[in-house]
Amino acid sequence: MSSKYPLLNERIYAPYKIAALVEVLAEQGIAPEDSLKGSGVKAEEIDDAATLTSVRQYAAVCKNAIQLSTDPATPFEVGSRLHLSAYGMYGYALMSCLSLRDYFRLGVKYHRLATPTVTIAWTEYPDKGVWTFPDAFISSPSRELREFVIEQQFTQHVTHLQDVAGRSCPPVKACFSYPAPAHADLYPKYLGCPCEFDQDQCELIYDSAILGQKPQLAHLHSAALLQETCDRLIGQAKTSVGASGEVYQVLMREPGVFPSMEEVAQVLKMTSRTLRRRLEAEGTSFVAIVDDVRCSLATEYLKTTKMSTDDIAMLLGFSDAANFRRALKRWTGKGPGELRH
Repeated sequence: MSSKYPLLNERIYAPYKIAALVEVLAEQGIAPEDSLKGSGVKAEEIDDAATLTSVRQYAAVCKNAIQLSTDPATPFEVGSRLHLSAYGMYGYALMSCLSLRDYFRLGVKYHRLATPTVTIAWTEYPDKGVWTFPDAFISSPSRELREFVIEQQFTQHVTHLQDVAGRSCPPVKACFSYPAPAHADLYPKYLGCPCEFDQDQCELIYDSAILGQKPQLAHLHSAALLQETCDRLIGQAKTSVGASGEVYQVLMREPGVFPSMEEVAQVLKMTSRTLRRRLEAEGTSFVAIVDDVRCSLATEYLKTTKMSTDDIAMLLGFSDAANFRRALKRWTGKGPGELRH
């Protein structure tokens, strides 16, 4: 597959976004069966906690919404209903952050847990903080689908910050990289700030004065526990995103066998140069992924088996146990005994 984010079929997300969209469309008289047509999701599944869905399935429902709905407020309504409490562990980790600065930072770190339809970045400047949305996860979106996803995403961000802060906390300004649509008057209504179109990129801008504020549910121990859980979930989710996800999957097929980048690139039917470039675009490298896989395996072996440190070192391709211990300390800050107990 040649798209930039080829692993969109992985069913690892609860269907809360699909459920919210189907609910909004139902209020417009559109039957759930029609909203879900072609998505592979059944109406009775969207309220089932055991159901897992993919980004591509959510995109299919968005495409149906664009065709079936005559109300341009649909994506804004969906975004305004997607409260953080629907996001499971990810949502509670963000709500228990110790400051709004932490909220923004962790929002990016754990974004992969939230059925991501766009990439997001957060940059703090002396006088402002800026969310940017550089790309769509959905491969080759139409203009209508891209704008639908951005409208929903921006409204969702405003809703989430209000959930965390416990009060209205609108952006200073919202910028969009496309021309003003016919329904441009809906943007400031839902986002609560001036909106500008035909800008260089899509951005939500906040006053840096809010960043030190304490969220209403801030809690030191809850934050630490929930963030640790999210870190573990991210470890599972990262195997399903982009070129790095494909490399993870190749390396995990035969735990303990660590092929070279050239060999992995060959399996993925690309040159090692192309693979290196794609990994760099995703903010990682082949060496970092190999280290991550070795760290995950080491932690798993230590916590769930009685294998000796020497045996685990050998399985992970270390020349001796001392090198393994040093690497483990570098990866986790802990020795084998501490992780085992």
